[in-house]
Amino acid sequence: MILLVDTNVLVRLEDSLDPRHAEAFGAVEWLKRSGHDCHIVPQVLYEFWVVATRPVERNGLGLDPGNAEDAIREWMSFFRLRLDERGVFRKWINLVSMNQVRGKTAHDARLVAAMDRHGLTNLLTFNPADFARFSLIHVYTPADILAGKLTS
Repeated sequence: MILLVDTNVLVRLEDSLDPRHAEAFGAVEWLKRSGHDCHIVPQVLYEFWVVATRPVERNGLGLDPGNAEDAIREWMSFFRLRLDERGVFRKWINLVSMNQVRGKTAHDARLVAAMDRHGLTNLLTFNPADFARFSLIHVYTPADILAGKLTS
């Protein structure tokens, strides 16, 4: 199975002090060891950069740009990167219109559009409720993976 890894999983993998680091690490480790493919798209990396370089006191990781770049390069070698394509915008505009998406949740729709464009239907995230409106995808949390709830 192929799963797209959401930004919030990368952030927790990067921050060994995060209370959910072990959960994220265990789920990704199990997926890879079990022969599943974990992918990312550029948007995940853009969002990671924002959180990684934001100060800790503002809910970020407090990394300097050089360390954030190093982390991104590591993620690009660890996960398969699916590049953006022209068709993603059309899929995104259709999703936000059809689902009456408002505000920041348009970022989630953009991720789903990229998944659809690449034929990906499974997402690994800590925020399943953010994606509940999108029937195109199956959403799993790291806890689901560790509990053996992978169905596809």
